[in-house]
Amino acid sequence: MNTTAGSFALLGSVVPRDAGVVSRLREAGAIILGKASMSEWAFYRSNAAPSGWSARGGQGKNPYTMDGPSGSSSGSAISVAANLVAVSLGTETDGSILSPSNVNSVVGIKPTVGLTSRAGVVPITPRQDTVGPICRTVSDAALVLETIAGIDINDQATIEASKYVPEGGYAQFLKKEGLRGKRLGVVRFFYGFSGDTVMHKTLELHFKTLRQKGAVLVDNLEIENIEEIIDGQSEEIAMAYDFKLSLNAYLRDLVNSPVRSLADVIAFNKEHPELEKLEEYGQDLLLLAEETNGVEELNHAVLNMSRLSHNGFEKLMITNELDAVVVPSSTFSSILAIGGYPGVIVPAGYEKGVPFGICFGGLKGSESKLIEIAYSFEQATMIRKPPPLRKLEI
Repeated sequence: MNTTAGSFALLGSVVPRDAGVVSRLREAGAIILGKASMSEWAFYRSNAAPSGWSARGGQGKNPYTMDGPSGSSSGSAISVAANLVAVSLGTETDGSILSPSNVNSVVGIKPTVGLTSRAGVVPITPRQDTVGPICRTVSDAALVLETIAGIDINDQATIEASKYVPEGGYAQFLKKEGLRGKRLGVVRFFYGFSGDTVMHKTLELHFKTLRQKGAVLVDNLEIENIEEIIDGQSEEIAMAYDFKLSLNAYLRDLVNSPVRSLADVIAFNKEHPELEKLEEYGQDLLLLAEETNGVEELNHAVLNMSRLSHNGFEKLMITNELDAVVVPSSTFSSILAIGGYPGVIVPAGYEKGVPFGICFGGLKGSESKLIEIAYSFEQATMIRKPPPLRKLEI
């Protein structure tokens, strides 16, 4: 099967080996049915392209609403939501697992960066890229994470992160009473919707459920530097530099490929404007990345993200002795992204037929706690329902 990131530029390329996570799935007996569609180049080609669209795969659709599926790992969420597959994998840089899981009413786990191998995955940035499961249930997601987590010699980050993998795996944390005694932080900054919406009323009911199951909710918390994080440009700067460097390295490692650099990809799109819909969507992000040069600006951006994470999310968690934060939908993705932190999202409700989820985020290596929390919540609510049946038009 071709690995193309949704682009015709990589059609016919030959990878040197299975991706590390795929090798682990095969060894565990999984049957690989295919590759999911995605937002082209993991939504890092153009700001104008719609989510879920790629030149090679066309426009993916949310099976609940038949409109945008969100996120770059859109096809992974679509395939699970539509009951085409039991489980799938997605890659998150910033929201690409959490966001499509949110709007397609499925469970997504965004692991600590390095917990799962990125070897063989078309990259954006090794500082934030992480591979995780997208499934219909927390138990399925935990079992998949248990299978794919661990050391891969082709991804050095997995060596350091392997200290977070619990002995005995993640299935042991599927406890119905997993919420008991957990301290959950509520940061109202991320609840930016009016009190008369279905989402607001539903989440307030979920808070009651969390308390009834034994969790302690620490409400009205604030991340002191949240405005600086939201308004800052460090993530975008680092991402542009890293995309050029990491994509060039990925392309050089291919056994065979029509393109060998980001510059080649840009040239291919210019040579095939109709095939790649260049006039409609452009390639501004690719051009931005190609223009990067030197390391001083990159190093400054990386140090700034580390400072923001330490003085922001980490300080919030440690000061308030939290096990996790609880936020609506995928609104917390950037906070988790810049620090390499994990998150688990679970179906939480539907507003006029549009799904939305609830997300639990924690510090590095806290997947065990997050699975306990998410599974206990899921079992107490059982929100998810399948999408409506539709007549297939061919």
